Amino acid sequence: MLGVRYDGSSSYFRGTADAPPRIREALWSDVGNPWSELGIDLSAAALDDEGDIMPDAAAGAQGAREAIEAAVRRIVDSNRRPLVLGGDHSITYPVLRAIRSRHPKLGILHLDAHGDLYDVFQGDRFSHACPFARIMEEGLADRLVQVGVRTLNRHQRDQASRFGVEMIEMKDWNGSRVLEFEQPVYVSFDLDVIEPGLAPGVSHREPGGLTVRQAIDITHSLRGSLVGGDFVKINTVADPTGLTASVSAKLVKELAARMLVENT
Repeated sequence: MLGVRYDGSSSYFRGTADAPPRIREALWSDVGNPWSELGIDLSAAALDDEGDIMPDAAAGAQGAREAIEAAVRRIVDSNRRPLVLGGDHSITYPVLRAIRSRHPKLGILHLDAHGDLYDVFQGDRFSHACPFARIMEEGLADRLVQVGVRTLNRHQRDQASRFGVEMIEMKDWNGSRVLEFEQPVYVSFDLDVIEPGLAPGVSHREPGGLTVRQAIDITHSLRGSLVGGDFVKINTVADPTGLTASVSAKLVKELAARMLVENT
């Protein structure tokens, strides 16, 4: 588990850089226990915590991406699988650069209210609205499946067609559907895929999303070998109650358990 305290590529308002410590606090809080629904005790499992990195602001966005990629590469080079706590969604691009170096075949499951497929957003090709355009044009994944999207404009639809994205928009989601990957799969989880009344602490609220139960069910039923994942866009500034951090911690727990159960 690696925290990435970076939100320098956010377009609306910042605060996601403060999320990793809040998610950890909720994850290990005595209000609950470390056991997942899959029967994995995270406190006794092989879950290493690498702490947080906070890229040097003086190095700029390019320096931040290089620092993130290097930190994740150290994890994958040690034959471990990264579970990254963000941060805005721009971090997924450097994370995938590191992971792809170890996986000649790779699929991505992306859960999000947004497609994040802009070629350029507000003059920035590396904005948090662009990571999957960069990932696909660079050939960092062989398959991209997006679930929960409900904000597409014409440009993003064109981009999805261009890159061959398999998109299951929220209006078309069938809760009984099981997602299956033949190649190793990376899960990128933007918390705004969740109905905002259930997780209001995100930077871009979009009504009409998944329930927490649906998100857990997707994680549990996913067929494929998981090689990593990230959780992004948690903005604790927008939710001082701590509800969103608790929801995030629950989802982190279940994804970590889903990764660990493969080795049990």
